Parts: sequence; C-alpha cells; structure tokens
Amino acid sequence: MGEVNIQKVAKADDRQLPIFEEAEQMMQRIRERAFSVFAGHGAGSGDALSDWLTAEHELCGAASELVEQDHSYGLNVALPGFQPKDISVTATPRELIVSAKTEATRGDKTKEKGLRVCWSEFRSSDAYRRVELPADIQVAKVTANFENGLLKINAPKAQKPAKK
Repeated sequence: MGEVNIQKVAKADDRQLPIFEEAEQMMQRIRERAFSVFAGHGAGSGDALSDWLTAEHELCGAASELVEQDHSYGLNVALPGFQPKDISVTATPRELIVSAKTEATRGDKTKEKGLRVCWSEFRSSDAYRRVELPADIQVAKVTANFENGLLKINAPKAQKPAKK
C-alpha cells in the first residue's frame, strides 16, 4: 500500500496553491464540453446532468465515488497505471482535489535495429477530480492510500459544536 502526498489547506478561502488554478481550468474545459454536448442534441432534452457527466468523464477520466459514513467521508478514485508518486491530493475544509499526472514514455524505438513504429496510442495521461463535500472536514486528519490502482481517501467530518 502506498501513501499519497496530501496538501492540507486549513482555510477554504486560501487558494494560493497552483492546484486551484489547474482545477478551475479543468472546470472551465468541462463546462465548455458539456455545453457542446448539450448543443449537439438541442434544447429541451432536460438532461444537463448527463451532459455534464459525459464531459467530465471525457476530460478527467477517473471513475470515482463518494461515500458518507457517520463520522467521515470516503472518496475512492480509480487511477490505474499511476504510482503513488504521480498522485497529489489537496484537502480544504469543504473539498477534495485529486490530481494524477504521468507521461507514458516509450523511448525512442525508431533507433532500434529493424523496428519502425507505424502508429502509437501512448500519450500523457492526466486525471483530475474535484469533489465538493456536503459538510466541513477535519483537514489535518485526512489520509490517502493507494493500492492496486485505487486511491482511497478518508476525510473525518469536523466536530459539530456542542449544543448548550
């Protein structure tokens, strides 16, 4: 099991890390693609969520699920082909951002004797997931582990103030 680097941002309005700009750029690309999908089948279909999910899947590629338990949230993200060093998790009081980046390198096979590449599907692979949580979490206690292509993030819920 590999531990994953977690950037912990204590204040929700502290947006100085580069990942926040990357996430906003990805959200803009998803918005544009979702609108393009919507425009392709015309107004009145009433399926904006499906269009958004289609765009998100095309651009982000990482299947995920958010599970709520009594005292925590669990976010599972499928990241086959990545290593723990390729993955970064950013936790704020109300969101989790997963970024996975790697380049599929194949070397310069054209120099190998008798080998000629006719075509190749190898390319850079990036995966992003930004999940807004329904309630605040304890950022300092967020953990993430990666095993067999599955990233598992545990985010304990913030303690609610005792009622007087």
